[in-house]
Amino acid sequence: MPDLPKTVAKLMKSGWETFEPAYHELSTRPLDAKNLDAWMSDWSCVSEKVDELYWRLYAEHTCHTADEAIDKQYNHFLEEIYPKFRAAEQKLKEKLLASHLEPKGFDIPLRNMRAEADLFRAENIPLLTEEEQIYANYEKIMGSQSVEWEGKELTISQIRLIYQDTDRSKREKAWRLGLTRQLADRDAINKNWQKLLSIRLKIAKNANKPDYRAYRWQFLLRFDYTPEDAKHFGDAIEKAVVPAAHRIYEKRRKALGLQTLRPWDLDVDPLNQQPLRPFKDIEKLKITTSRIFHKVDPVLGGYFDEMIRGKMLDLDNRKNKAPGAYCSGYNSVRKPFIFHNAVGVHDDVMTMLHEGGHAMHVFESAHLPYVQQLNVPMEFAEVASMSMEQLGSPYLEKSRGGFYTTTEAARARVEHLETNILFWPYMAVVDGFQHWVYENPKIAADPSECDGAWGKLWDRFMLVVDWSGLEAEKNTGWHRKLHIHGLPFYYIEYGLAQLGATQIWAIALKDQAKAVAGYRKALSLGGTATLPDLFKAAGVKLAFDAETFSQMIALMEQKIAEYEKVK
Repeated sequence: MPDLPKTVAKLMKSGWETFEPAYHELSTRPLDAKNLDAWMSDWSCVSEKVDELYWRLYAEHTCHTADEAIDKQYNHFLEEIYPKFRAAEQKLKEKLLASHLEPKGFDIPLRNMRAEADLFRAENIPLLTEEEQIYANYEKIMGSQSVEWEGKELTISQIRLIYQDTDRSKREKAWRLGLTRQLADRDAINKNWQKLLSIRLKIAKNANKPDYRAYRWQFLLRFDYTPEDAKHFGDAIEKAVVPAAHRIYEKRRKALGLQTLRPWDLDVDPLNQQPLRPFKDIEKLKITTSRIFHKVDPVLGGYFDEMIRGKMLDLDNRKNKAPGAYCSGYNSVRKPFIFHNAVGVHDDVMTMLHEGGHAMHVFESAHLPYVQQLNVPMEFAEVASMSMEQLGSPYLEKSRGGFYTTTEAARARVEHLETNILFWPYMAVVDGFQHWVYENPKIAADPSECDGAWGKLWDRFMLVVDWSGLEAEKNTGWHRKLHIHGLPFYYIEYGLAQLGATQIWAIALKDQAKAVAGYRKALSLGGTATLPDLFKAAGVKLAFDAETFSQMIALMEQKIAEYEKVK
């Protein structure tokens, strides 16, 4: 086996010539039962090196969107290394499948490989690269957005802090300023969208799929539910969750003493209390989050401390940094990296727990020998993150290691549970929009039609809030949902996972240790079990029905009422 980079510094300077000899040797090496384990180990080694190079470059790209040198290196990977990597990986997948050999613990990865082999087309490699580049341009557009507020330049994430101000006129002014700036890029995003949609339709056609949704369903390795199940999930949300969301919004409207609830009234505390400000600097965010993880489980706390020591966190918000948050796995070293845009609000705390849950998944599954076994269904990957939000919530109080007083912690937990309820209808909008797009691709090529479809779904699921006079802002909401542009159809995962995580929380309310043990057991399986079996390992079920929703909504509303009584 040819030598591969042994340090991060050498890896970051690597070109395809570094990896090609290893792929060539593996493709020509005889493969039989005797050397299967060695061959698989060598394949995993080279594959995870290239994968890690991509994620490290992606991290650099998202952390420094205006750095031309980083942009050049990232694009070089997409244009020169990535296509050759995909072709080389495909060759080895085909070799393993043709051998009819089955490595131990590889049932699910083999199933995935068969699906990927069926989907693979050499002519799609440059199109997939182009798609990545078009999405990178979307990130660049969004990352460059800033406004001037009281003599200071603020990013869109930073201006959102003012949406929590108790002065209604002030938060309306900030909201309108932020949305006006985002609407200024309307034409640029629309043009970018048309390019993305065109590329995606070509990719599906090349793969002989009836439409892009069918292509993407197989690409996402969704074997355990169908597009019809996804639509049924949306119907269940409309039946069981939308009424609960309606009650939350109505409670907010009445508490604020308003005739109508407007978009700038959604982030302020309904009792006009000052917004929670859990930390002023990133160091406090790190230290306190570490304490919470240690309370959940000492081993999990140790994992997070390892990330701090290894500088595997980029948490502050700044200009020319891509929006959002994510956790990626550097699979060669079996370590995670967390990207965030923290500005000092409670949502930042929950995001840290969320992305921390993803990080725990990387650590818990690190024992698996082959990188292909780390490919976890996204629906369960999000259970790992969303469950951690709930498992960590009992420790938000300062007396238990967290950020808040007892009253503030109760308030935070109310906010979290209500946010989760309100999320499901929004998720239904995002997922429903994507079904509409790829069922009607010719119509969706017209951005104004996309605006109309988004608006209809919004009016179906998002009740009470008054958007009159703000139709452009409402109907272009799809512009501001990065998953639609960069991760098509990747959103129902959050809804399914939230329902699974809520079930884990229900267990934790009776026995926290039992819930954590089941959680860790399921995470340790990585991608070696089916989606329903992963849920089952955690002690819960993969559900699409209104009945399960109704049970969880009842429990959530009960706990909200209890926390609201805490003084």
